[in-house]
Amino acid sequence: QVQLVESGGGLVQPGGSLRLSCAASRSIFSIYVMGWYRQAPGKERELVAQITKYGSTNYADSVNGRFTISRDSAKNMMYLQMNSLKAEDTAVYYCRGGSSWGQGTRVTVSS
Repeated sequence: QVQLVESGGGLVQPGGSLRLSCAASRSIFSIYVMGWYRQAPGKERELVAQITKYGSTNYADSVNGRFTISRDSAKNMMYLQMNSLKAEDTAVYYCRGGSSWGQGTRVTVSS
């Protein structure tokens, strides 16, 4: 089972940008779908974006046009570029690969 570790979270002002990274312990080439999820305080975990091994992507309506998911199989990495951040994007962000989850990285959008 692959181990996943997220990084890149932090505090950012509204309108700002962050890039989250997800490092895998082994090759992600064979993992068909990888994704980013988030969980805000008091809310259920929700899908943010998904990407297949062929590069097809899917985004939640709330982030479409602002976030970009990508993966680099050569580096065993997945990324989430987040632009035009809003207060409602504040959450713990998790990466998922197959049935494996990372431990999460916190993103806080606040002035």
